[in-house]
Amino acid sequence: MSMSPGAVSPDSDAALPKATGPLSGIRVLDLTSVVLGPVATQILGDHGADIIKIEATAGDMMRANGAARNPGMSSIFLAINRNKRSLAIDLKTEEGRKIALDLSASVDVVIHNMRVPAMERLGLGYDAIRAVNPNVIYCAATGFGQEGPDRHKPAFDDIVQAACGLVGLVGAASGQPDYTPSLIADKLAGVAVSGAVLAALVHKARTGEGQYVEVPMYETLVEFVLTEHMGGMAFDPPVGAAGYARILSGGRRPSRTADGYVAMLPYSPKHWADLFAYLDLMTALHEIDIGDRFKVNSVVRMLYDRLNEITPTRSTDEWLSICAELDIPVTRIYNIEDLPDHPHLKAVGMFETMDHPTEGITKFVRPAARFERTPMSVRLPAPVLGQHSRAILDDLGYTAETIETLVASGVVHLGDLPVGDGERPSGEH
Repeated sequence: MSMSPGAVSPDSDAALPKATGPLSGIRVLDLTSVVLGPVATQILGDHGADIIKIEATAGDMMRANGAARNPGMSSIFLAINRNKRSLAIDLKTEEGRKIALDLSASVDVVIHNMRVPAMERLGLGYDAIRAVNPNVIYCAATGFGQEGPDRHKPAFDDIVQAACGLVGLVGAASGQPDYTPSLIADKLAGVAVSGAVLAALVHKARTGEGQYVEVPMYETLVEFVLTEHMGGMAFDPPVGAAGYARILSGGRRPSRTADGYVAMLPYSPKHWADLFAYLDLMTALHEIDIGDRFKVNSVVRMLYDRLNEITPTRSTDEWLSICAELDIPVTRIYNIEDLPDHPHLKAVGMFETMDHPTEGITKFVRPAARFERTPMSVRLPAPVLGQHSRAILDDLGYTAETIETLVASGVVHLGDLPVGDGERPSGEH
């Protein structure tokens, strides 16, 4: 096998759209799949990092989940794998492992979300990577912290939602445990991974030191859920029950209107007084006698019960107008398919389109953050499986003959685009 030792050619990115984000110049080896890891690496890619995504030759399983125009390019995969280059190799082969180690020597960060023993068996654990790159930042996005008894258990979004208390909270009002209708555990843990890697990069910039970083999904969600729900457990000994009573009481809820629902939030005693005065309901307000008892959950429930007797008498637009006049927080309730037409989201250009080389025009949600000096950008659409295998191996010094041998043996999958399509950078249309 013919290859050159050392780093990737400095000219390897010459044909790619230039990164302008704050992580421009940072290179990340992405050994993640499904949702948690790809969310994290996409965030880093949106911030300007060069993300080399190693996929199995069969592809990331999320390629098959969600709506799709063509096989292997699902809506979910498109949503969490932009700004990445795909190298499809079989890591269970010695040749595939060698490619991964060669790449590891040239990157700033390695991220995986496999179980730690599996990475060790592949020969790609922290010690193996550090042997070829002593100052690497190596981030393991685990299911459960490796110091606990559940460290080797599989972790999926539903399992973590249930184990962290979220499922019980969602079903507290009805008495029926239920899942949040979003991959909230995966996505939140992905955000936490990106934050941890960014912090490690700051340390490396100051000291030159890499390090091992672990971000356990379960512990991340426990921290997240208990922010407001520690309740009486925040004191030792406890001074009351766990949980944030206001939320668990179910006092606030969307209000039915004459033609739908509206989310109204009279937040302070003044809001309630102004609203009830407008509605000529001050007698009712005095009967409830909010006074110093305003924060008592039973009082909040009574206020909403009285309000919700009135809201069906007026339209959603009327309530929006009344609340705007009284400076009371309010919004109509949007379904997800309505969001591209939300006036605010349209004004800030939250939805953009790109011309994908195989999927045609696709719509995506741009990164929310804005940087004055180092603007983020969506430079590359989510890649076809193995789309960049040839270019990445060429940059590593593999000859065309060697690449073809690796392809023939099943170690490498090439996802070359149809002739004439080329690499089309993203752009608004």
